Amino acid sequence: MNCFTQKKLAIIALSLLGTVTGLAQTRKQPVSQPLVSHIYTADPSAHVFNGKIYIYPSHDIESGVKQDDNGSHFDMKDYHIFSMDSPTGKVTDHGVALDIKDIPWAGRQLWAPDAAYKNGTYYLYFPVKDKQDIFKIGVATSKRPEGPFKAEKTPIESSFSIDPSVFKDTDGNYYMYFGGIWGGQLQRWSSGSYDANGKLRTANEDAFLPKVAKMSSNMLSFAETPKDIKIIDEYGKTFLESNNDKRFFEAAWMHKYNGKYYFSYSTGDTHNICYAIGTSPYGPFTYKGVVLSPVQGWTNHHSIVEFKGKWYLFYHDVQLSGQTHLRNIKVAELQYNPDGTIITVHAYK
Repeated sequence: MNCFTQKKLAIIALSLLGTVTGLAQTRKQPVSQPLVSHIYTADPSAHVFNGKIYIYPSHDIESGVKQDDNGSHFDMKDYHIFSMDSPTGKVTDHGVALDIKDIPWAGRQLWAPDAAYKNGTYYLYFPVKDKQDIFKIGVATSKRPEGPFKAEKTPIESSFSIDPSVFKDTDGNYYMYFGGIWGGQLQRWSSGSYDANGKLRTANEDAFLPKVAKMSSNMLSFAETPKDIKIIDEYGKTFLESNNDKRFFEAAWMHKYNGKYYFSYSTGDTHNICYAIGTSPYGPFTYKGVVLSPVQGWTNHHSIVEFKGKWYLFYHDVQLSGQTHLRNIKVAELQYNPDGTIITVHAYK
């Protein structure tokens, strides 16, 4: 969900150059305006339920927590859910759908959520650190898409890391995609169990891979042990950590177009939203290009949804605040080339 510069030097440089950067960024003309301005929002997961668009974002706040490489200052406390009758229509804030104090096992940091619907019940999936400061993925339920949601008493068994994204395939099966390195702790699970001292990969090592697990019929647990998702180049090889303009960092999303599976994700420290295409929900997925070029701010997180025959990209930047941890959600139309590749969206003119 949240990504930061790997070296302290970069953070210091950003601070020193903040004024100059801010002036430069204000000269960019955004192609879309913020959907919500009364609170700060980020990481928008969009879905179509009951003929309307529902957006499940993070709720950014000024927490007063000191900034660090692991994103401790992204100390969000609750979720608001928004709806709109069309991508250009009025946005309705349905208020607090879930508060961290109502999640029995939660410690801190409610990061990017997602939602799904099955058999009359809506499911809100969310990452939050438990009381041992380990990210796990939880689930809450409601009979309404806007909530309020009631959290389960424990996290999903065998879940870890961040950025859950739940995809319903055309055969009715559901899959959760998840993971994020650095502050998302994915590197701490490389041995198969949690290691607080788990290290990031060096430039010439294979990059960490995102995870996928089929959901059980009750949507409250995994039906299988999470598996790696291979993202490969045109020669069938996975990326090295040095390929940080293409390798996975966080923000997994899955959608299906013309029978193909499109796995999209953020490259984190290089700020691209990239995508890869496969023929199975498990992959492998062949890298194809960039969905969204870098936006203002230090994070990039998105979702892709079809609505009334058109496709839309939901994303965020920092147009309203100019602060990297106080973001605002946006939407732009997404278009495809005749061969099924995606036409890159540039957030600024």
